[in-house]
Amino acid sequence: MTPDLIDDPRLTAMGLLIEAHQGLMTRLDPVHAAHGLSGSDFDTLIRLARSPGRRLRMTDLAAQTSMSTSGITRIVDRLERAGLICRTRCSADRRSCFAVLADVGAQRLAADAPDIVAAIERWFTGLLTSEQHDAFIAALHIVRDAVHPDATAGAL
Repeated sequence: MTPDLIDDPRLTAMGLLIEAHQGLMTRLDPVHAAHGLSGSDFDTLIRLARSPGRRLRMTDLAAQTSMSTSGITRIVDRLERAGLICRTRCSADRRSCFAVLADVGAQRLAADAPDIVAAIERWFTGLLTSEQHDAFIAALHIVRDAVHPDATAGAL
């Protein structure tokens, strides 16, 4: 590898993104755990809460979370046992089913979200000016749409 390539700013950008993500997850994991959730649990619940009818087909939920169908099934099983979500059959496709946010799950999100948002504000968004935040969100949408086109699967 040539010295110019080792010092390439694209490698620096990727390294910083990975370090920032890992650092943020390290800060957020204890907040999720204090509420009896994992980061994946919260991500699943918030995606359902933000979806039309508070529901997504299981395949769309797997696509949005970048999980395998078996991985999302395990999370949905756990959240269903906790009474936070339920499954319903898809009337248009009997092979499919929806994960649906239960009222208890919505109440749980409402109770847990303030602590999670406060941690995000402390360790992430609060460190940026509003201009930096807006530019960062716009940049993330561009990259996400290119590398994860299924990120909005099932959304209207």
